[in-house]
Amino acid sequence: MEAPNLNRLAYFLAVVDAGSFTRAAERLGITKAVVSQQVMRLEEALKTTLLVRTTRRVEPTEAGRLFYAHCSTILDDVGQAFAAVAESGERPTGTLRVAAPNDFGTSILAAIATDFSLAFPDCHVELLLGDERIDLVAHQIDLSIRIGWLDDSSLQARRIGTFHQRLVVSPEMARQIRGSTPSALASLPFVANSALRNPLDWVFSRGRTQRQSLNVRPRLTINSTPAVLAAVLAGGGASILPDYLVAAPLRGGELVELLPDWSLPPGGIHAVFPASRYKPMKTRAFIDFIAQRMAAS
Repeated sequence: MEAPNLNRLAYFLAVVDAGSFTRAAERLGITKAVVSQQVMRLEEALKTTLLVRTTRRVEPTEAGRLFYAHCSTILDDVGQAFAAVAESGERPTGTLRVAAPNDFGTSILAAIATDFSLAFPDCHVELLLGDERIDLVAHQIDLSIRIGWLDDSSLQARRIGTFHQRLVVSPEMARQIRGSTPSALASLPFVANSALRNPLDWVFSRGRTQRQSLNVRPRLTINSTPAVLAAVLAGGGASILPDYLVAAPLRGGELVELLPDWSLPPGGIHAVFPASRYKPMKTRAFIDFIAQRMAAS
């Protein structure tokens, strides 16, 4: 068997990840013909079929799936070896791809990323904002900021901050509300955030012993946290929103907090990244940078 060609391994992985020779070629910045030819030579060298074409996708065979798992480890080790040497000392370089929810990305992260790029001009930060969870490995994301409570996964995480949840409403609507306990506000006009797992049932606490539930029926349901805030500001109803998003409107009198003596469980702000023995300097530096900024705020 001929000596392994690492480029061919990378082309094969790209095709499996993209599900298409065309999309793999676009990601790699080369022609489809080159990708197809190199994968074919890889199959000839291995004397086995690694990929099968369906009407919609290119799928790995059983041998292809086994080979993919080993190739991923090999190329990850090679990439880490190069990165470790290239970054053996000092400053973050290259492109750092960071995914984050729209609300946190707009209100907090964009300013921090700007300061980071000014502090480390050789590192280009690419923010990908959206409320859908992204597969970090498949989309080549260096790290993701996730808000709330983490699911079990193979990813690594570092808690970089905490947020609190506030029940807020416009001043005009606040004047119409009667009731000073969660259970008394069950009929409250509510804007529900369907981006949350359970946007209708909330448990408030006061002190160490008092617990009350607030179960709402929404007047309006929206799947974007910034849009929920916009609806609340427009008088569409009350909603529960993170403090980092409503701090300015509360200070400016555009919103009023209901039940200020009651609290909801605080949530975590986490930096999440693929599990790896070696974390690139650009990733380590950005996580430290944002953690310091969150601690100072």
